[in-house]
Amino acid sequence: MLFPISDDDRLLTRPAYVTYAIIAINVLVFLVLQQAGSNEAFTAGFSTVPQEITEGVDLVDVVQIPAGNEVVSIRHSPGPTPIYLTILTSMFMHGGIMHLAGNMLYLWIFGDNLEHRFGSRTFLLFYLIAGFAATGTQIALDPHSIIPTLGASGAISGVLGAYLILFPRNRVTAIFFFYVVTIPAFLALGAWIAMQVIEGLGTIGGGQIGGVAYGAHIGGFVAGAALALVLRPIVREERPTVYSRVVPDDRRRRLW
Repeated sequence: MLFPISDDDRLLTRPAYVTYAIIAINVLVFLVLQQAGSNEAFTAGFSTVPQEITEGVDLVDVVQIPAGNEVVSIRHSPGPTPIYLTILTSMFMHGGIMHLAGNMLYLWIFGDNLEHRFGSRTFLLFYLIAGFAATGTQIALDPHSIIPTLGASGAISGVLGAYLILFPRNRVTAIFFFYVVTIPAFLALGAWIAMQVIEGLGTIGGGQIGGVAYGAHIGGFVAGAALALVLRPIVREERPTVYSRVVPDDRRRRLW
């Protein structure tokens, strides 16, 4: 198990305002609109349901579907008009406090470097496009699914994909079982996407395992990496900071 907790931010020149704003919006939506998960009607209505998108119909009934030897009830509630807006709203909603915390930690760690490289406006557009691509991938894999999907994971997967392209040798500090290690980003993020692919192979028809939409993770990651390749020739390089001038550029990689 490899769990990133920080990265190399020595070259950042100012706060990542858009990244912080996205984090704040996600937290506010979860606490105020979702009422920390207790407002089930809002969560059900504003999540993305693939069948609603492919058929353009807002599902409002309770549907029972088989899940192994059990039958699970899926509740649907009225959503926005048009229902396609759920592709956007679901990107700022979460299924629980741990879901929210994990996503926001990853965005906090990796989003600021990307925002500074792209610029705030381009980063915001990039984030939304990656999220749309992630949701689109999940829908394409199982267009008739009635299982709601929600969370910033797809868009953040796009951030990780772009980070891998633009900052492959940035040092990432992570928890590896009971140890704290420092490794290059291409190892940390490469391990992450490899795990998504391996776990995703267990899905059937683009479904979810344990509530995780691996298709969205993979689709967002690929979209983010592709966008980074397109934007890399035109985005600015970071200006050196006082800190980066003082601190030696240590290219060694540590693992302990």
